Amino acid sequence: MEYIYGALLLHKLGQEVSEDNLKKVISATGVEPDESKIKVLITSLKDVNIDEQLANASVVAAPAAGGESEKAEAKDKEEKKEEPKAEAAEGLASLFG
Repeated sequence: MEYIYGALLLHKLGQEVSEDNLKKVISATGVEPDESKIKVLITSLKDVNIDEQLANASVVAAPAAGGESEKAEAKDKEEKKEEPKAEAAEGLASLFG
């Protein structure tokens, strides 16, 4: 994943996404670059329009808005929080009479 991040960083900064540049980015993190991973990634990106792919990815990756299941989970959590308070109050009442 760090190799993809490196390629995206190079692209964002307007630098050529090449083996040498990607090696420099990975090396700058203090990690020894894996030559085979770099070659595979660069080959995979050869004919890819990164800007176009990023534009498409942001549309697809947007999660759906919360539905009824999230509301039910929130209600369950709220009920669980109230139970210990009631039990604690009963325990204190038994001390005083």
